[in-house]
Amino acid sequence: MENIYKPFKSKILKVTEQTCDTKVFRLEVKDFKYSPGQFVELSIPGVGEAPISITSSPHEEGYIDLCVRRIGTVTNALHRMKAGDYVWIRGPYGVGFPFETIKGKDIVYVAGGIGMAPLRSSLNYVLHHKKEFGKITVLYGARTPADLLYKEEFDRWAKECNFLVTVDSDKLPDGKPSGWKGNIGVVTTLFAKLNYSIKDAIGIVCGPPVMYKFVIQEFRKAGMPDSSIYISLERHMKCGVGKCQHCQINNRYVCLDGPVFNYADAKQLPESI
Repeated sequence: MENIYKPFKSKILKVTEQTCDTKVFRLEVKDFKYSPGQFVELSIPGVGEAPISITSSPHEEGYIDLCVRRIGTVTNALHRMKAGDYVWIRGPYGVGFPFETIKGKDIVYVAGGIGMAPLRSSLNYVLHHKKEFGKITVLYGARTPADLLYKEEFDRWAKECNFLVTVDSDKLPDGKPSGWKGNIGVVTTLFAKLNYSIKDAIGIVCGPPVMYKFVIQEFRKAGMPDSSIYISLERHMKCGVGKCQHCQINNRYVCLDGPVFNYADAKQLPESI
């Protein structure tokens, strides 16, 4: 029987700084199959283990990318590591996005802050298989221009889909002007810039919990049914396989039944959002 807890050793191939507290770690993997929306458990011997979403896309072979914000013991230790160092990973775990169900549909992605990390996997997968989907729109918001992730991909995304970006404030963290020339406001202000109906589209959302309520209101206002909305939930996951019960919501586990949920199902679970 396969040991679901057994990790394997992985070499760090590349480290890319995204913001002052966020880096992307490229890890070497072989014959590693996963779906956009899934996550892995990353461990550093003598330090601990943490669940991290995969931000690369399955068509990128030989490696996976993990976008990691420095917020705890494991992530602080990881941020001190460099290319050539080794970590341990197990997985992939969880439920990804149901692409077979939504093929042929328009898709509206809404990402807030670090929520762009797990959505990037889905977005790049869809763009790689663009002929199988309808119109692709991305609405991305962050606190300041300095907090935006994957700025190096903005030009490509803008060419391949309808890509709109906003920031809550155009000031830098030190209060100085950033020179930002784009939209200023929360991510929901970007809905007014859509010049087509999204009633029959699929909505995919990931970001801070406070954002979900207002994004879903915009989807509903546009006529989109709850069953067409998918959300990626964050919880304090530990084991990744539904044993420790840290991520339990009523009778569901984020690590097993998610992290991607259909909103029509998630709204039946109190405290899911």
